[in-house]
Amino acid sequence: MSTVFKALSDPTRQRVLELLRTRPMNAGELAEHFEFSKPTMSAHYTVLKEARLIEGDKQGKYIIYRLKMSVLEDALLTFAKTFGLSVQAENADASDLEKE
Repeated sequence: MSTVFKALSDPTRQRVLELLRTRPMNAGELAEHFEFSKPTMSAHYTVLKEARLIEGDKQGKYIIYRLKMSVLEDALLTFAKTFGLSVQAENADASDLEKE
């Protein structure tokens, strides 16, 4: 779980996750949204992959990254429960979090 929160703690990685919510993207498409070098972006992708928040599939000469929502949802549910928030099990999104 700490790996997930470490990955989520960086604004650049948060933005990568936001971008991947819209659709899968290759590394170049993601990098267009940032002013970092390719090695720096690659390091961010590695942290996100190690946390199992994204997965990368090689397609030809490109790596296509996809968001793994189940891992992110599990992390957020655990985080919410830690702080005493109840969560409805069916659709666990931000609108389902309520204070007890």
